[in-house]
Amino acid sequence: MPDAPSRHDAAHHDAPRHDAARHDAAHHGAAHRARRDPARLPEPSEELLELLHDVLRTARRDAAERLGHDITPGQLRLLRTLDRCDCPRRLGELAAALDVAPRSVTSKVDQAEQDGWVRRVPDPDDRRATLVEITDAGHDLLDRLSARRHEGVRARLEVLDADEQRTLLDLLRRVANAP
Repeated sequence: MPDAPSRHDAAHHDAPRHDAARHDAAHHGAAHRARRDPARLPEPSEELLELLHDVLRTARRDAAERLGHDITPGQLRLLRTLDRCDCPRRLGELAAALDVAPRSVTSKVDQAEQDGWVRRVPDPDDRRATLVEITDAGHDLLDRLSARRHEGVRARLEVLDADEQRTLLDLLRRVANAP
């Protein structure tokens, strides 16, 4: 039976990982410094991510400003999740779908119910449980928000002529569908 590794062996065995970690930190530090260099051109992948993020953030912000501050991003995610469901859902299922703690869903549902966007209904399979479903008012809110987002994006696209818009969309489709 082989001897168990000694503390010295374990420390020696970990040394290459420590050196690798130090190398990674140094490499990431150099990458960070390169990013701050204003003369450096960004990598195409980096620029694409930044541009997509900027466009989406601006579209969300514009839509929120047009709609008012009636809804939080968390409530919006809750409503969108319920909108995609084919039937009412339990709180635990919503928590899993939203990747949040169940108590977080409870507070979001409480507020959305108070606002009239969702309602709790009895679970026909378990009298002790309740389900949550989106209301007509919740659907209407999502429709209004979607329309406002489209208005904002449409306004941004208007800086391009029709041919440029088609080219942009064709290129984005190719990138989105790349293996």
